Amino acid sequence: MFDSIPGAVREGDVIAHFGNPLIEQRQLAAGEALVPLTDRTLIEVAGADRLTWLDSFTSQALKGLPAGASTELLVLDPQGRVEHAAAVFEDGTATWLIADSADTDALATWLQRMVFRSRVTVTVKSDAVLAGFFAGGGAQARVAVAAPNGHALVWNDPWQSVQPGGHQYAAVDGHPGADYAWTIAVLDDADALTGPFAGALAAEALRVAAWRPRWSHEVDERTIPHEADWIRSAVHLDKGCYRGQETVAKVHNLGHPPRRLAALHLDGSEVTLPQPGSPVLAGDAEVGQVTSAALHYEDGPIALAMLSRRAPIGDLVVRADGVDIAAAQQVIVPADAGATAEVPRLTRLSRRPLGEDPRNSR
Repeated sequence: MFDSIPGAVREGDVIAHFGNPLIEQRQLAAGEALVPLTDRTLIEVAGADRLTWLDSFTSQALKGLPAGASTELLVLDPQGRVEHAAAVFEDGTATWLIADSADTDALATWLQRMVFRSRVTVTVKSDAVLAGFFAGGGAQARVAVAAPNGHALVWNDPWQSVQPGGHQYAAVDGHPGADYAWTIAVLDDADALTGPFAGALAAEALRVAAWRPRWSHEVDERTIPHEADWIRSAVHLDKGCYRGQETVAKVHNLGHPPRRLAALHLDGSEVTLPQPGSPVLAGDAEVGQVTSAALHYEDGPIALAMLSRRAPIGDLVVRADGVDIAAAQQVIVPADAGATAEVPRLTRLSRRPLGEDPRNSR
């Protein structure tokens, strides 16, 4: 339906823009524009055991989640690597998950395999239509929201602040996520939706500027939550055991995750915007890869990059289509990120200087 809106330009599974991505971005940031989320899918988890069941194997504390509450969860593998991620909304009768569409089938299949004897059903709502906007503006007033169980299905992104049980590694005053009032609504009457509209390019630019990780971009087969500062909103450090919890606790307590997410401000004189996977260089050495890149309406070209823990602090270079783009780095996750990052560490025994052999003094 969104393809019929005048000016709509589709790229793959998303509508990239409606004619002017930068104007759309301003309207979106002001809370006036709506974004069709054709690359997100809704999953319903119903049944009396749903919250304790989800709590038992995901990173988030969900047992007592009240009706109307929003949060997010990660599903980790036994080594603590991120396999799936989902937004979570509880309406008192069902728990609703919103996942990137590319991960929906795998996530739903995995959940269904975990049901066993629990009183739980998992249903993919592939016909549900979702839209995103920033709370507090005209867009919010124009949305007719579905409420199948009496609570409007509106997810408020928890990224604006450190959530209970979470921890922020970014050592900044005034985190850029503080103003990221991103909201996703399940529409009741999509045909009645009116503009202005914004495309995926606008939504992604504001996400990148807020340092907000996303499964479809910041996650690969090696990612652990610490590397993307995802413990801030998606991991409860004080809950009981769950798959991958040992790695989460170990890396948090000892510090030094293998990689670290960084924000890059790119040289605006180049017309090339790097694609995900573009190498990030320090001198001649590759130290990471771009995960997301966007043209921001105020900041110009920006990106998120997953870097090696040992990548130097300072200016880097991004190589895109054979062009080297200068990149000023802003640290999101420090190399020593962890609960004990400020605690002095003793030198390893193997690295202590060798004392004189007392036998030589005889």
